[in-house]
Amino acid sequence: AGVPAPAPDSALDSAPTPASAPAPAPALAQAPALSPSLASAPEEAKSKRHISIQRQLADLEKLAFVTEGNFDSTSSLNSDNLDAGNRQACPLCPKEKFRACNSHKLRRHLQNLHWKVSVEFEGYRMCICHLPCRPVKPNIIGEQISSKMGAHYHCIICSATITRRTDMLGHVRRHMNKGETKSSYIAASTAKPPKEILKEADTDVQVCPNYSIPQKTDSYFNPKMKLNRQLIFCTLAALAEERKPLECLDAFGATGIMGLQWAKHLGNAVKVTINDLNENSVTLIQENCYLNKLKVVVDSKEKEKSDDILEEGEKNIGNIKVTKMDANVLMHLRSFDFIHLDPFGTSVNYLDSAFRNIRNLGIVSVTSTDISSLYAKAQHVARRHYGCNIVRTEYYKELAARIVVAAVARAAARCNKGIEVLFAVALEHFVLVVVRVLRGPTSADETAKKIQYLIHCQWCEERIFQKDGNMVEENPYRQLPCNCHGSMPGKTAIELGPLWSSSLFNTGFLKRMLFESLHHGLDDIQTLIKTLIFESECTPQSQFSIHTPSNLNKQEENGVFIKTTDDTITDNYIAQGKRKSNEMITNLGKKQKTDVSTEHPPFYYNIHRHSIKGMNMPKLKKFLCYLSQAGFRVSRTHFDPMGVRTDAPLMQFKSILLKYSTPTYTGGQSESLVQSASEDTVTERVEMSVNDKAEASGCRRW
Repeated sequence: AGVPAPAPDSALDSAPTPASAPAPAPALAQAPALSPSLASAPEEAKSKRHISIQRQLADLEKLAFVTEGNFDSTSSLNSDNLDAGNRQACPLCPKEKFRACNSHKLRRHLQNLHWKVSVEFEGYRMCICHLPCRPVKPNIIGEQISSKMGAHYHCIICSATITRRTDMLGHVRRHMNKGETKSSYIAASTAKPPKEILKEADTDVQVCPNYSIPQKTDSYFNPKMKLNRQLIFCTLAALAEERKPLECLDAFGATGIMGLQWAKHLGNAVKVTINDLNENSVTLIQENCYLNKLKVVVDSKEKEKSDDILEEGEKNIGNIKVTKMDANVLMHLRSFDFIHLDPFGTSVNYLDSAFRNIRNLGIVSVTSTDISSLYAKAQHVARRHYGCNIVRTEYYKELAARIVVAAVARAAARCNKGIEVLFAVALEHFVLVVVRVLRGPTSADETAKKIQYLIHCQWCEERIFQKDGNMVEENPYRQLPCNCHGSMPGKTAIELGPLWSSSLFNTGFLKRMLFESLHHGLDDIQTLIKTLIFESECTPQSQFSIHTPSNLNKQEENGVFIKTTDDTITDNYIAQGKRKSNEMITNLGKKQKTDVSTEHPPFYYNIHRHSIKGMNMPKLKKFLCYLSQAGFRVSRTHFDPMGVRTDAPLMQFKSILLKYSTPTYTGGQSESLVQSASEDTVTERVEMSVNDKAEASGCRRW
């Protein structure tokens, strides 16, 4: 077949070797031709095959007689497998599995355990291998770690390791169906697959193959999280208007796309640090920095490679510090003004470290992607991670946001810090919470008081936060506005939480974010930010207006006035690194007490969930107008496209919905009968609602 013979060996010369078989090697041997196409293949295309792939059983036996030093790859055969006497060890089993024995016993072992269960392909046998070629995860039992040796096969074509014989047969069959031979596979595998370059927000990022599958890549990149990245960017841009420069941290960089956008568009206003524990991800982050003409700083030293790739006339846009360490360790060692946490899954393991060294009036943004637990699909996981009791409700997305905020608030309070929630977003793939840090035990105490339990009625889905106080109530059902406990049998309500019970949005900060999105041309999130502004004010879009002092420069966008200068920012926030004075803390507390009445009502109602059977509901925009005309605050919500956020009790909500609903066509009845029946029903409901309006409107839902 044109394969050169190896150097003669005394142990091998004494044993008969077939003319067509190559000389055996302890771990690797020269692969013979599998097809005529191999004869014309270049020498570098010919690779070595594993020792478990042989033509005859005698070839396996010869491997036990190989002495150390005759082959370069003798390290693949453990030196423990060789014995000075007539006892030989199995070349395909470790010493712990099969000890050295006589030659006749070794032959039976090779024939029964390896040769009989082999897979044949073009005259070769792929025997089962018990060597530690395939990594197996250890099983931790108590304090002992039992590492199980995994039996596997080595593919002669692509060198893959397959555990089961049936899977190996199917694997080889697929190679044959595709027409893949040894030479064609080697030619394709010698060239590494090129890395794809994606572009997002004028930032180029190089991604690995299978970048959108976390199980198949070290550097995960999800294109569906583009909205999340733009929200974080607008948050940082709004914070950069308050003080400069900002120490920013992307704790889980992966490809580094988020930190690259910060440094490229905000320039000298930010000092970006991108961290990742995986070495491959760190290398990819550095390559992406060079791709975007950004200098990489590692341990306060600039890498020289960034200057070499620049062409004439080009300049570095900014500097990025890339670190490789655990996120908890990094956040304990250094202090930052802005920290973004976006681990794969829950982020509760990193909250304590994030609040340990965050600077005063800094911002912490938390992205949680464990939506199966937050959206009440895995309730036991939510109890384990967040210590929260949760069920599936019509307002489950806002419930998830309040769970994450409560976990963030508890972590901040443990570090003697309070929080101010700037906004919370819960969409299909993630829950994003952005909070501002307020130092001091007073702020921490005020934050801890806003974590409460929720009473939820399982019949009508009415809900209300429990009253403050430590005294045990005789009948907690009295707190609910509904009367389901008296009219329905059994227990009708459950206790959910602990949850964040205060506001989820800061209107002023959202307006500044909207201005930054307009300034940087981020059109994708402008609609979402406007919805958040309307939701924070709990005002319909048609009636939304903001009155600001006339001496401030402002910009109007769809009826929303946005401040464009940072002159008034110094009135609300002090300089970087300084604590608040007692007078400022007192004024801030008074301001918070006066703004309680203007906070948006908690939770929302789904209009389809409370629709009346046999009646056609009004359009959502018209229904919002009807609720507003009845004297209630009302707005749409980003949590649910058919959700209505209002301070109206559920009884009033259903009454107004029934009043403006029209009956569907019933074939056997005349229109006059249907109309009269519906008018009588509406009259009864309206009279009931008028009698209960004074009591229901007086119920505080906080």
